[in-house]
Amino acid sequence: MPKLATLLLLLALAPLSMAQVDAPDDDPWGEDAWDDWEDEGSAAAPWTGFVEAGAGGRLRDDPALDGNVTLEEFRWRIEREWQPGRFTLSLRGDLGYDGVTSEFIADVRELAVAFRAGDKTDIKAGRQVQTWGVGDLLFLNDLFPKDYPSFFSGRDDEYLKAPSNAVRVTHYADIVNVDFVWTPVFEPDAYLTGERFSFFSPLAGGNVAPDPPLDAIEPDKDFGNGEFAVRLFRSVGGTEYAAYLYRGYFKQPTALTASFEPTFAPLSAYGASLRRPVGPGLLSAEFAWYDSRDDGDGTDPLVPNSQIRFLAGYEWEAIPNLTVGLQYYVERIADHENLVENSPFPSLEPDEIRHLLTNRLTWRLSRDRYTLSLFTFWSPSDEDFYLRPSFRFRRDDHWEFVAGGNLFGGDAPQTFFSQLQDGSNVYLRIRYNY
Repeated sequence: MPKLATLLLLLALAPLSMAQVDAPDDDPWGEDAWDDWEDEGSAAAPWTGFVEAGAGGRLRDDPALDGNVTLEEFRWRIEREWQPGRFTLSLRGDLGYDGVTSEFIADVRELAVAFRAGDKTDIKAGRQVQTWGVGDLLFLNDLFPKDYPSFFSGRDDEYLKAPSNAVRVTHYADIVNVDFVWTPVFEPDAYLTGERFSFFSPLAGGNVAPDPPLDAIEPDKDFGNGEFAVRLFRSVGGTEYAAYLYRGYFKQPTALTASFEPTFAPLSAYGASLRRPVGPGLLSAEFAWYDSRDDGDGTDPLVPNSQIRFLAGYEWEAIPNLTVGLQYYVERIADHENLVENSPFPSLEPDEIRHLLTNRLTWRLSRDRYTLSLFTFWSPSDEDFYLRPSFRFRRDDHWEFVAGGNLFGGDAPQTFFSQLQDGSNVYLRIRYNY
């Protein structure tokens, strides 16, 4: 990791840089530039954020990739809110440099305006991160974009949820509350492209890392191919109930065109969830039906089949400061027999039923200055696993150090976690919050 020393030096200089940014004397775009606006009745929070350096590398060589670096970056986070009148304007974004891709980072995670329309309706429009559902790192009805390469490389868990340009309307009523999210242009997940991690290709019969990186064909960027998501939710007697509807596309490029180019298949999803206190902890359950609109009978080998997905989880504090979370997840492929009969690679098709067990252990010590965490994924049907150990040290309100790993393994090369075993890595992040 040759650039780690440079990154850490930049981080060490960050507090001085922040002091220079905050000085208003010779900065024409500092606080004084906003005085007139704020004097007219708006309220602005101070600039906040962090600077962070991160580095990480593989534990073994990946034959499909040159080099073993999986994380090598410097980030400067900028956050602020303004409240002119009844509107709230929010900004949250990152600037920096990614040494793995040799690209500058300019990531706007939030740039949105929020306001109330009447007494019972909230509206938020612009770039924002969306989330709902009850799963812990398992997403059934949460079909908003995710960034899996960031998650697997050791960035903060925040970066698993990717932003999108959307309008969200929340209406509160006596019978049931309603969330409606419209994403005018389809926003896929950030998927494996071969740039940071190799991935299994049935056409190649093994892992590949294409150059240039994989770039799946997306639906035309027009309103007719946008996404709609609805959540109906209400709490009754301490139990949180929700029902979900989604119309858009599979978030991963799991379909192929006639010329075998990866693309995104149309998807409609319907589901429900509940969460309630039981005994010393919280019990949660979630269900989803994925309707693959272009493959109703499962006979098209180029389009993913419909699926039923179910999740049950329980979280509690086993002893003081030690939290345990367990989840059982199962998905069943509809018309699996038709899938196998029509597949050009029947031996590589997944089992009809996939089981997955997760376990989260979180131990907080010395008034939360130290946090030890382990999250495990294990699939007894796929016979693969994914382990996420981490150690976090919070020195004070400003400095924070995180070390951890992403460890993959399995027997069959085509399963999701097994394909990533050459990408197993360890990482270190140092952050200064201002």
